[in-house]
Amino acid sequence: MEPTHSWGPPHPDQLGWTLDRHILERQRQTHGATGDFTGLFQAIALAGRMIASRVHKAGLSDVLGRVGQTNVQGEEVQKLDVIANQVMVRCLEAGGHVCVMASEENEDIIPIPAHYPHGKYVVMFDPLDGSSNIDVCMSIGTIFSIHRRVTPSGPGTREDCLQKGTTQVAAGYVLYGSSTVLVYTTGDGVHGFTLDPLVGEFFLSHENIRIPKRGATYSVNEGNTSKWEPAVREWVAWLKSEQAPGGKPYGQRYIGTLVADFHRTLIKGGIFAYPADDKNPNGKLRL
Repeated sequence: MEPTHSWGPPHPDQLGWTLDRHILERQRQTHGATGDFTGLFQAIALAGRMIASRVHKAGLSDVLGRVGQTNVQGEEVQKLDVIANQVMVRCLEAGGHVCVMASEENEDIIPIPAHYPHGKYVVMFDPLDGSSNIDVCMSIGTIFSIHRRVTPSGPGTREDCLQKGTTQVAAGYVLYGSSTVLVYTTGDGVHGFTLDPLVGEFFLSHENIRIPKRGATYSVNEGNTSKWEPAVREWVAWLKSEQAPGGKPYGQRYIGTLVADFHRTLIKGGIFAYPADDKNPNGKLRL
């Protein structure tokens, strides 16, 4: 199921409008839909629920702290990084919807075991963004991207993973904070669903999200100020001045988790930036 036109829930009353219902309605109204995308998205939602459960019980189940290793990006691996990565892989590999996966935690692509069918989609993910915030109970998240495979059949390859962002079928994230929120788009609108932990379902809570034209905050790690180019330092100083848009200084809000900082900016408006510096001349964030 890949949408070919804009669509919104037909009823203004969103009570009981679950993520499953939302996806199924889109499937019914999409010509040629096979249900593969629906099944894949259900697997992603299941992974989000499972990771949320682990995150919210982290302090009680000995999954805080580091494992004594670094990942392919040179970052220290947290116990929850490993668990979240395993959850994503296990939820996605068996459904027959995916031909190959890639994770920030793995140096190479993640093949689908030979005894499972190989599907037509490719999923790439960061299982736990912001893991340095795990031990202090700050918001963290999961980021995912879905593409159609480019190879004809069988096991997926690196070629399937190395595609342009413009070829994405869908993308989104799951934010684990004061509540668990799944936000996604297939290119025709952005929708958010909040997890009811008692029911175990994601319910539509943010329909057709549009970022406000102007916000009041900026998100940037000012600890790197001395490493920025002069133009970037001047720009940030301007944001904090009376000459900023709206005639008053922007307030700084920075969590250090891309999902959390981006979600706040998406909902309330404002600016998110991670400028290049002496240590990271091409920037640090990876999409």
